[in-house]
Amino acid sequence: MYKTVLFDVDGVLLSEERYFDASALTIWEMLNSDHYLGLHPEAFTPAPGEPVIRQIREDIFAQDDVLNFIKSRGINANWDMVFLTFSYQLLHICAQLSERYQTDVVTALTGDIDRETLISIGELIEQSEIDIHTDYEMFVKDFETSTVEKQQLLLYLNDLAFEKLGVKTEAFSRNSSLWDVCREAFQEWYVGSENVVHSTGKPPIQQGKKGFLANEIPVVSQEAMTSVFTSISQHATLGIGTGRPKLETLEPLSDLDVLKFFDRNRIVTASDVLETEEAHPDLAPLAKPQPYTYVQALLGMDQGAHTALSQSLPLSEGDQVLVVGDSIADLMAARSMGARFAAVLTGLSGQKARTKFEELEADYIFDDMHGIQTLFE
Repeated sequence: MYKTVLFDVDGVLLSEERYFDASALTIWEMLNSDHYLGLHPEAFTPAPGEPVIRQIREDIFAQDDVLNFIKSRGINANWDMVFLTFSYQLLHICAQLSERYQTDVVTALTGDIDRETLISIGELIEQSEIDIHTDYEMFVKDFETSTVEKQQLLLYLNDLAFEKLGVKTEAFSRNSSLWDVCREAFQEWYVGSENVVHSTGKPPIQQGKKGFLANEIPVVSQEAMTSVFTSISQHATLGIGTGRPKLETLEPLSDLDVLKFFDRNRIVTASDVLETEEAHPDLAPLAKPQPYTYVQALLGMDQGAHTALSQSLPLSEGDQVLVVGDSIADLMAARSMGARFAAVLTGLSGQKARTKFEELEADYIFDDMHGIQTLFE
């Protein structure tokens, strides 16, 4: 019998769809808005309709092929997905500019790439009169030539910069200013202009975004979720280890009236991970598939990050811990801990993920979270 059950949120409890929509909109904005690259500022609006959102996501993620590829290589955080996808298009754009503005491009890509840098590249685009274009289909083709996984995918952008432009740089990493720009722009889209100060501590760059907090979709009904949690909470302590920030985790679960089933001391979010990375930059990145999120959730936030980071892995009693997730990143984290892993097929790939989880020998594979209840009967 398991003493602790740790749940991911996206694709397990709540649908990932709006997160992927927000990711696509972030990349679209950063490419087109004059607050960033300004490729097509006339095409940008902070309040696109649903049909426009559907088309933007279909184009930018190449019918979700880009998302599926990134997740298959162990990246599950939306901030990382946005950074990877946007940075790749940035390199593609800079390659088109480099023949005419080689010195400017080299300077931009070898320095600290912040929002001002993006605006300066946008000025080159405007004065060049070159028909600059994006290429979303090439993302998977270029990354498929490598075998890199997890956070090494982000660093591989530096290799692509040399391959495509002959530029030697270390500008692309999770500790970069550009990663922060991507994160903050994503938060604007997801929480909306009115909530962004609470989320990031900064005012919005772009006003008028409604956000998706009020449009969360549970993957099973509220009644079914309540039934499962009521049953298993009688036998085990429930915790959360999620790539969602704190606001986007607590509010929707509270609205569904299921937050009460979790030990609040054992809820670890992307906000907590980011805070720990800032305090321990030498150990970053710590997001999944690194095990820190789940280790901290197991021990409890009151133990402090140092205790979680100093844990010897795999855990001696890891077989008493069950991690429930929908992604390869969750499975990798559970394996590092020595915990058992239950895959649920309610993530992006749905039933198609079954084969991959079987190949990786997940301990359990369920159609949805209902299956967890059977382990405690």
